[in-house]
Amino acid sequence: MVLLFTVPEGFFVPATFISTSCMIVSAVWVGVLRPPARLRYASIGLGLVTALALYAVFFVGGWAVSTYHPFGITATSETSIYSLISSPSNPLWLQVGVLLFDSAGYESFFRGTLQARLARRVGVSAVPAVALLDACLHLLTLNLLWVGATFVTDVVWGLTYHYGKGTQSSFTSHLIWDLVIFIIRPIK
Repeated sequence: MVLLFTVPEGFFVPATFISTSCMIVSAVWVGVLRPPARLRYASIGLGLVTALALYAVFFVGGWAVSTYHPFGITATSETSIYSLISSPSNPLWLQVGVLLFDSAGYESFFRGTLQARLARRVGVSAVPAVALLDACLHLLTLNLLWVGATFVTDVVWGLTYHYGKGTQSSFTSHLIWDLVIFIIRPIK
């Protein structure tokens, strides 16, 4: 992940594939990531609902940032995040691929591996702990809006994973949210 946030902008997409592939391989290696035995429609439904609710939170948050500029944060902070993925130089299939790998990597590693193992010891308290770890890793971006957004999304996906009883729900939420916020209806 350090690679992902320290490479020049032009290498962000390949670095994303490398970083998230490492997360997926790690989850497979420790035996966490396996194909689901069956689709659990309730978990997928929970994922869809939380993705849409999270988008609503970000929609309101985007309005608040553009209206009030808390801590000097402006829409420029949002634009820098979008430019890495939704760049006109990245074809749609590549943007979807990046978001698919992002969702699979983060959910298998942060929820399926870290949160699942930590939850055995501390229960649902693992959710904010893992979210804080991921947000701290995003400090390398030097973008406070990205750090805050990471914490909020990770808490939602952590709770979705917890109550949905697995990565089907959190992966669904993460992927749908990514597709909506970066491709279908960006908040800028």
